[in-house]
Amino acid sequence: MWNYKTPGIPDEHFDRAEKVPITKEEVRTIQLSKARLKPGQIVYDIGCGSGSISVEAGIQIESSGKVLAIDYDKNAVELTKNNLKKFNLSNVSVIFGNAKEKLSDLEMADVIFIGGTGGDTAEIVKLSKNKLKSGGRIVIGIILIETLYSVLQILDSLKFDSIDITQVTISKSRKTTTGTMMLARNPVTIISATKV
Repeated sequence: MWNYKTPGIPDEHFDRAEKVPITKEEVRTIQLSKARLKPGQIVYDIGCGSGSISVEAGIQIESSGKVLAIDYDKNAVELTKNNLKKFNLSNVSVIFGNAKEKLSDLEMADVIFIGGTGGDTAEIVKLSKNKLKSGGRIVIGIILIETLYSVLQILDSLKFDSIDITQVTISKSRKTTTGTMMLARNPVTIISATKV
């Protein structure tokens, strides 16, 4: 179905459900590039939503790697499982539950993606530091200004290195009766950092 190694699977290739978020393809490609994925890595996708990051990470790390996708929403878990089947990926395990409770049971990770967390992003970043291998990368997608501020404080206090902040606003075209217009989506801030 998707015969490319290049990130950026079009959103319409994923099964979707109302009220289950998806990391949009352009934002997803930036997050994947900030993660610096390579074959054989162990990756967490916390707040996996529709599973788009899990699918793309699973492709990038190949069969020698493993993705652990976590979400506390049953609909998100089922949707992620559907999308994994759709893309024929067997190197991703989906975990239902609260990441704050599940993280301690997981093996050490090379890369941790943090998406929708229900307002617990800063706390999950703290817990993630202990599960991230030295030199590992953390990539956090943020919509709210308050979350951005709290995450930056946490990353600084935890002595993460190479902290990078990228904010993107994507506009997509839509045909009208008189031409093509560009419609802006909400800005997303992507923070990435390395554990020393």
